[in-house]
Amino acid sequence: MRSPESLTPPDVDRVAASRAGVLARQARARVKADLSSGRRTPLDVFYMGTIDKETVEAGLRFREFIMALPSIGVSKTDEILSSLAISPRKKLGGLGVVQRGVAAVWLREFSVRRHIVEVPHVVVLAGPTAVGKGTVAARIRMNNPSVHLSVSATTRDPRPGESDGVSYYFVSDGEFDRMVAAGELLEHATVHGQAKYGTPRAPVEAALAEGKSVLLEIDIQGARQVRESMPQARLVFLLPPSWDELVRRLNGRGTETDEQKAERLATAVGELEAQSEFDCRVVNADVSTAAQQVVDLLGIHKE
Repeated sequence: MRSPESLTPPDVDRVAASRAGVLARQARARVKADLSSGRRTPLDVFYMGTIDKETVEAGLRFREFIMALPSIGVSKTDEILSSLAISPRKKLGGLGVVQRGVAAVWLREFSVRRHIVEVPHVVVLAGPTAVGKGTVAARIRMNNPSVHLSVSATTRDPRPGESDGVSYYFVSDGEFDRMVAAGELLEHATVHGQAKYGTPRAPVEAALAEGKSVLLEIDIQGARQVRESMPQARLVFLLPPSWDELVRRLNGRGTETDEQKAERLATAVGELEAQSEFDCRVVNADVSTAAQQVVDLLGIHKE
């Protein structure tokens, strides 16, 4: 059996842990300051914290989250926690299903009373091959017509059931290169060493000007470019529930040869490693749930 002394981390580990703790507290303080000032809405912070337990927002205790809301004092906070039956020590990332439900209802009512309006967001939805980005985006399109779903341009051939201008803008290599040179694409990349993909800039900017939230369904490379060209965009990484499920979904598509599937799975390993670069992660275990979580991150909350 190891001695108690051997269980004590070396000084360098304690120093690193202390610094990490300080940075985490500072990050949470910035979130609370943004809440108090109105730079971020209560529902925006709430959904970021409850959807992905690795976010800064998830580390906020529910009590300090409520106290950071405009014009909410200590006594009122305690009354709210009591009425919702939520422990003051609970963190946003640790709320159970029932607790998330009652808290969301209260926050929506609070926002209506205080005339807090959600601001439109640009959400970039990316993830590994075959994770179901297109399926989730299609579900969002079907149930939320107010969301502007960006249509990408691509040089690949249409797959069965895809139509030009709806699924993608199918263009030639020459036309794609012209769009890049003219600065007409918000981002562009060559995927799997073959087809080129890009997001037309004008429709995104027009939708934002009209007060609409925008969803960009793109690849990892494109998401990185959007981070540079549009820092205010929210990057959401769509995860599979497991690696085996990802393989099953890829095999089930029936659109690739065995060689292409092996190549795409090898690419997926590297793509999964990029998830730490994103603002929030959504697990696509159920399409309806994943789609609703992305909608929540877009800032669209129905009464």
